[in-house]
Amino acid sequence: MCSLTPGCGAEIAPVAAITAPALHWYALRTRARHEKVAEQSLRNSGIETFLPTVREVHRWSDRKKKVEVPLFGCYVFVRSALREKDRTLVQRIESVFGFVGVRGEGIPIPDDQIESIRTVLTKATGCSAYPFLLAGQRVRIRGGALDGVEGVFLSENGDRSLVISVEAVQRSMSVRIDGYDVEPV
Repeated sequence: MCSLTPGCGAEIAPVAAITAPALHWYALRTRARHEKVAEQSLRNSGIETFLPTVREVHRWSDRKKKVEVPLFGCYVFVRSALREKDRTLVQRIESVFGFVGVRGEGIPIPDDQIESIRTVLTKATGCSAYPFLLAGQRVRIRGGALDGVEGVFLSENGDRSLVISVEAVQRSMSVRIDGYDVEPV
């Protein structure tokens, strides 16, 4: 009879390592102005959440008040392995419509994007939500001397510019728009 010692012919098969599914951040779409309620309900269900908020001054006819508002309205972030159990928990939250992604499958958000948001929010810098713009997208300037001007958004080496083109003569001009508010057209 052979004991289980090396070299006797009886080898112990390595036990397959049981690994936990990888956790990723996902965005959830919520009802308007229900972000905080949804975040609290998710947290109470044991799901790790992140709701980035900023302080804004709201004015009423009789007073001003600083209030915490979500940075991205109608969205809450959750860190999950996206198992069936997690999906069921999320679907039971009344204020949550579901995961952001094709057919509600959820699109993983890179950790560094969430960490960048957290870093900026913890510093004493002023920040606010801004329209998502892609270089090459048509935009319109809102406010200031260039109010209403439309063109193509361009960003090179950190400089934000608006390119205005006259197609008939195939010529364009560029103007720097740092400091101007723009919106997608």
